[in-house]
Amino acid sequence: MRKHYLDNIKWTVQILVVLYHLFFMYASSEISIPSVYGQITKEPFVFGDICQYAVYPWFMTVLFIVSGITSKIYLDDHTDKEFVKSRTTKFLVPSTLGILAFGYVQGYLNMALSEGAFDSVKELPAIVKYLIMCVSGTGVLWFLQVLWVLSIVLVIVRKIEKGHLWKVCSKTNIVILFLLAVPFYGAGLILNAPVITVYRMGLYGIAFFSGYFIFSHEEVIERIKRYLPLFAVSAAATGILFCVINYGENYATAPVNRTIVYAFFAYYMSVTVLAFAAKFMDFRTDFTSWMSKRSFGLYVFHYLGLSAVAVFIAGKFDLPAVVIYILSAISAFGGALLLNAIISRIPFFRFAILGIKKEKVRKDVKG
Repeated sequence: MRKHYLDNIKWTVQILVVLYHLFFMYASSEISIPSVYGQITKEPFVFGDICQYAVYPWFMTVLFIVSGITSKIYLDDHTDKEFVKSRTTKFLVPSTLGILAFGYVQGYLNMALSEGAFDSVKELPAIVKYLIMCVSGTGVLWFLQVLWVLSIVLVIVRKIEKGHLWKVCSKTNIVILFLLAVPFYGAGLILNAPVITVYRMGLYGIAFFSGYFIFSHEEVIERIKRYLPLFAVSAAATGILFCVINYGENYATAPVNRTIVYAFFAYYMSVTVLAFAAKFMDFRTDFTSWMSKRSFGLYVFHYLGLSAVAVFIAGKFDLPAVVIYILSAISAFGGALLLNAIISRIPFFRFAILGIKKEKVRKDVKG
């Protein structure tokens, strides 16, 4: 039976990702976050700034946990070879071939938003400029790259543990579940990329594997549902503490993203979301089904719309900040859904950018 609450977590969190990037694009100058465009309001937009601190530590963490759970569900009915093939098509192809096929568009906009970027490459050959723009356009696709690596590691781990560890983890009690925040903190201290801070193999790795080995058990899900108030209070307490202590600091880099309060907030909020969704969001409607089918496209394309408004509207017209925010939101959501509808119907591009194979398209049409 399909776990609808996992689908609902995905598209709900994707909406938060879009809103986060909207506020990040125009972050206030009083916080030390290297925003993309810069502050557009006369006074610091405190609400938008706080929203960044309130979601950044956990919204990708919970997606890795969910990915670990869905990996277990998929592997229950498929072989390791089928798993690797499907993950390569869905994750690796869009984050490599897709970057070469379409990433230069986002890369161009990113360079347009970076002062002096075009001047720094004007003497380079055209092919080199193209490759630089492609790499610059990687953007949100880092998530797919990390997921693919973790999926390959999972196949290796499965061959070693042969299901024994997974069975043992079904006995994970509430005490261990609550204290699991400690190893999350430890994992967050290792395997962090030195420059591109989103590549955190330690933190996201433990999230992914805890999803596979621990939270894929119905018994465990029932336990966190029963103790939802405990995790919710813990999430609220650590979240408020994180925002109060670190407001104004760069939450995405060391030392802030290596702190105990960061890791604890990321873990407790992720478990809270998982428990809440399992308890109250395990349903399917026409709307949730529609959103679930488009959540991946929303994730892949939303930043393009945000960047386009920043470059071609905010950067050229003296408009009120509220108008810029509204246009950016419309462009992010509407543009992403429109591009997803177009690209998913174009041969090669639907495979290269969205990881949609031809037979999948035929199945969807027949369905």
